[in-house]
Amino acid sequence: MRVQGTIHRWDADRGFGFIRRPGQRDAFVHVRDVRGVIPAEGVRVEFSEIQIEGKGPRAVDVRSVAGAPAARYPERAPSRTARGGRRSPGRAGLVVAIVLMAAWISVLAWGWSTERIPIWLLGALLLLNLITYAVYARDKRAARRGDWRTSEAGLHLLAVLGGWPGAWLAQQRLRHKTVKQAFRVVYWFTVLVNCAAVAVILFVGWPTVIQLLR
Repeated sequence: MRVQGTIHRWDADRGFGFIRRPGQRDAFVHVRDVRGVIPAEGVRVEFSEIQIEGKGPRAVDVRSVAGAPAARYPERAPSRTARGGRRSPGRAGLVVAIVLMAAWISVLAWGWSTERIPIWLLGALLLLNLITYAVYARDKRAARRGDWRTSEAGLHLLAVLGGWPGAWLAQQRLRHKTVKQAFRVVYWFTVLVNCAAVAVILFVGWPTVIQLLR
């Protein structure tokens, strides 16, 4: 039986939301179950309902209600730069990120030249950044197709281990994970943690770090 309701919560970045029906529990909906309509809050839809054990109702084969207006994503307001104002925060963030990455790379190179860190560690960090970029790219494709996503905790783990430059590059080039403020705050926290860890390693030396870990 087809059921009608209204999307009242929608997380575009993660690709899921909830449909509200009067007098009933909200039904979970994933973007891969939506057909022929742009999911957004306030959109009237009809769907088939299934029950997921331990999780409640889920909407599948979600379609627009006949005669309902199609939803459109809101247009972006022009940036302050485009209006002739000061530089946007995004441009300032770009400068900060580039300076921080340049300093990070320079410090690591100095650590290798003074034999405070081994050359294989630099190679491992390079490989980690390539892997991080690839994981972001896969997650971007998954978001578009409605497939299973990489968890945010997994993305942050890659960043804190030293893959944060690759993560930043993927965010900018792929336009992925650049809007959700909570994710951005945690990401920059992982950058600070990794930079602090690098500083400690360079201060005490890699051999000392290995001895302390044993």
